[in-house]
Amino acid sequence: MTADRVVPDAGSAEAAPGRRPRLSPLARREERRFYLFATPWMVGFVFFGGGPIIASAVISLTDWSLLSTPHWVGLRNYREMLNDPTFYQSLRNTVYFGFGSVLVSVLLTFGLALLLNQPVRAIGFFRMVFYMPSIVSGLATALLWVQILHPDYGLLNRLLGVVGIRGPGWLSSPEWAIPALIMMSVWGAGTTMVIYLAGLQSVPQEMYEVATLDGAGWWGRFWHVTIPFMSPVIFFNVITGLIGSLQAYVLVLIMTDGGPGNATLLFGLYIYRQAFVYFDLGYASALAWVMLMLIMVVTFVQFRIARRWVYYESS
Repeated sequence: MTADRVVPDAGSAEAAPGRRPRLSPLARREERRFYLFATPWMVGFVFFGGGPIIASAVISLTDWSLLSTPHWVGLRNYREMLNDPTFYQSLRNTVYFGFGSVLVSVLLTFGLALLLNQPVRAIGFFRMVFYMPSIVSGLATALLWVQILHPDYGLLNRLLGVVGIRGPGWLSSPEWAIPALIMMSVWGAGTTMVIYLAGLQSVPQEMYEVATLDGAGWWGRFWHVTIPFMSPVIFFNVITGLIGSLQAYVLVLIMTDGGPGNATLLFGLYIYRQAFVYFDLGYASALAWVMLMLIMVVTFVQFRIARRWVYYESS
């Protein structure tokens, strides 16, 4: 918008303090177009986002079994959490799975992106092969990995047996169930790999040339050129991956249903149980708000820490 589109009130050198400047006809048309095109999103947010959020906050203060009339109980649902051992167990499992899957995903997908950024023959084929698992539906992924991780005839334990290692029970073992889910989550991280690949291709090549002239080897170029330029991309993938993993529950519901012995009971799955198995919508809504607070705290901490290691070209 240019400066001549704002017209001061007549009879004064400039608009009176506190009053909105009078807009030109062109500026008013642009303003109306803005609200016209933004209206569908705002309506969708109110009915499918903001409305349910407010409703869940109110429901969390009630005792509602879905089959009866809700009764106002105030903060009782939140107080019950403090004495709920399953709540703490699901919280521990979620933090374990969330940070573990993000750490492994960042290391593995970034390494794959570095390999797929090399100028070799048939590089497009290899990129397609590593990306394809990410487009497989969730149900198919869960059923596939149930077979891969089977303790008797699963592919993974058969491969371990070839080198003389007796594979664990994986999904039937309380100690190995979460690591198995982490492996499965990394298998479908093709989208993250593509984002890293796009970021690597945007790193200026002249920076590598300058580093080489200064005597930097491959590690020096990687640490002092690649990592700083890729830090915003890494930060984006860490944030989105962590938020997504803290909300995960669908694949776990299909594969283990929280077992064995609640070893894979993630927070999202616990909310699902309370809402659609026990029909305790008040307690489920309170759990959902605790999850929201957890995600907000983790995201806030990540943004605070990011000031120390994320570099932007503008800065």
